[in-house]
Amino acid sequence: MNDVALLDKWFAILDNIGVNDDGSTSRMGYTDVEDAMIAAVVKIGSEYGLKHCVDEVGNTFIYNGTGEGDYTLIGSHLDSVLQGGKFDGIAGVLAGMLILKKLQDEKLDIPVKVGIFRMEESSVFGIATVGSKLVTGNLTEASLKKATNADNTSLYDIMIGRGYKANPAKITKLKQYLELHIEQGRVLEVKGLTLGVVNSIAAPVRMWVKFTGNQDHSGATPMDLRKDSLVAAAELIVAVEQFGKAELANASVATVGIVRNTPNVFNVVPGETTLGIDIRGIDKASRERVLQNTEAKAQKIATEGGLGCSISRVSESDPVKLDDTLCAKLSKTAEKLGIAHLVMPSGAGHDAMNFTEICPVGMLFIPCKEGISHNKDELAKTEDIARGSDVLLEYLKNMKIKLYNHQNLS
Repeated sequence: MNDVALLDKWFAILDNIGVNDDGSTSRMGYTDVEDAMIAAVVKIGSEYGLKHCVDEVGNTFIYNGTGEGDYTLIGSHLDSVLQGGKFDGIAGVLAGMLILKKLQDEKLDIPVKVGIFRMEESSVFGIATVGSKLVTGNLTEASLKKATNADNTSLYDIMIGRGYKANPAKITKLKQYLELHIEQGRVLEVKGLTLGVVNSIAAPVRMWVKFTGNQDHSGATPMDLRKDSLVAAAELIVAVEQFGKAELANASVATVGIVRNTPNVFNVVPGETTLGIDIRGIDKASRERVLQNTEAKAQKIATEGGLGCSISRVSESDPVKLDDTLCAKLSKTAEKLGIAHLVMPSGAGHDAMNFTEICPVGMLFIPCKEGISHNKDELAKTEDIARGSDVLLEYLKNMKIKLYNHQNLS
């Protein structure tokens, strides 16, 4: 079975886990559905004699050899957003599994682990890349307790309830971290390229803004006596869009992704409205301008309308630059294999960004149709996943050859 057919077979195993009636997927982090996804990939690995282990926060590592000593970590995730697609994260995990299988087939003793990180998506608790943040020391117990879902249950309580730790040991023995991911944008497709080498990753600030007005009867309350929290929120939503557009040249973006309106019925003036806002970019100063403008505008709207306003930041990460040397080597490897590619930034956050202070980090993008992601219509080609894994495998082989040459010289 060739690489593409094998990837198709693996996707077919996973496709029906957490699938909704409309064909989208809902595989939330730290749920039974995410567990089922991980178990299915572990089973795939066991069929090729691969072993696995689970760390203190539920991240799973599948590996060849003994699992001891320094190793290359190829990572990604298996969870999705609510009503998401079937390639985000999964493409990277299966690319890593393909590399492990080929190392087995070719009897190459290059130590590699495929890392499946828990709760990469932020759609439930507002914190992204939870599993990889925890084991790299980038997420505190206090943050886990502060992060709550729509039912006001904290992420801390959910993790502890599932037997995991809030203060895990830090991951060790990494030579380097590699990740393949769908682009989640249109750049590669527009340029007619099948591969991107990522040189930097944008990072988000996520915040809640809550407007508190008066909950009144919609028929009996005159327009000039209202303190409508939803109207205030609507004004801020428009402003956030404008603030993001003002930083277009710096590639910053701003999105209101959540609206929680109370009581949310026809005949009542809304008394409380909460917005979940995501502001991100690769230029920290640019992102900060959007953030400051948003906070100032929210307070101004509230003051002018006589409403209450509270603002809380859920999570905040810094944009990161990936390893220049590793980026250059991946680019050179792609050239060697005759693959036209683009060196480019990532507008989306990924698990890779949490490892930059621990080891060299490299990342590849493959195209997704029309740039659609976090959507049931998300689509990537398994041919491109196979091509990307070829680049990573060739790089690993070349790295080992250079190591042996160095040892022979000594």
